[in-house]
Amino acid sequence: MTPIGFRILPRTAQAVDAATLAGFSEIGSAQISDCMNRLYGIVGLHPMHAGARRIVGLALTVKTRPGDNLMIHQAISLAEKGDVIVVDGGGEIANALVGELMMMDAQNRGVAGFVIDGAVRDADVFAVNDFGCFARAVNHKGPYKDGPGEINVPVSVGGQVVNAGDVIVGDADGVVVIPAEHAAAVLKLAQKKEADEAVSKEKLRAGTYTKPWLEKTLTEKRGGTQ
Repeated sequence: MTPIGFRILPRTAQAVDAATLAGFSEIGSAQISDCMNRLYGIVGLHPMHAGARRIVGLALTVKTRPGDNLMIHQAISLAEKGDVIVVDGGGEIANALVGELMMMDAQNRGVAGFVIDGAVRDADVFAVNDFGCFARAVNHKGPYKDGPGEINVPVSVGGQVVNAGDVIVGDADGVVVIPAEHAAAVLKLAQKKEADEAVSKEKLRAGTYTKPWLEKTLTEKRGGTQ
């Protein structure tokens, strides 16, 4: 049995179909977050890539010792096209966990992006490239390659538990995580919210937008008095 600390597990989560993933590619992280009662978001990571292009894919999770990227290299070699490599680096930013060469390797294998709870380097290259990368910080100091680390285990990234196979959506507003078993249902809610917001935008352009909930809420908060 492989000892804890160097496990590489199979991804066992319910598969999310291509149509559902394509649907999420049309919806912002903020709208998706609203449809999950604002509970399932990663905080503290920032887009490092050009134009903060939206990334969507299934999580390939990595838990690693802070400052060490041994298992991130292995995850890249195991990744399937469209995967997002999600790394729990403990939020430590003393050493960069990925850089230009790893980005190029991941790109060549069809990886959709990185979500790194830690630091990256070669920030100038990420900044002009559309390969999605979200990270906590930038640091020129490179990583170690000794381990330990694990792949496809539950990880904690920016205050959010991520399981292998969860849906990852990242854009200019940040990164949200949709549990695989709820992906189809959340997509329907998010599509409805997008449609409702489109109606509100048209009313704002026409000058007919109102907020009937505002007076109702204020009245309730004031104990029923106007």
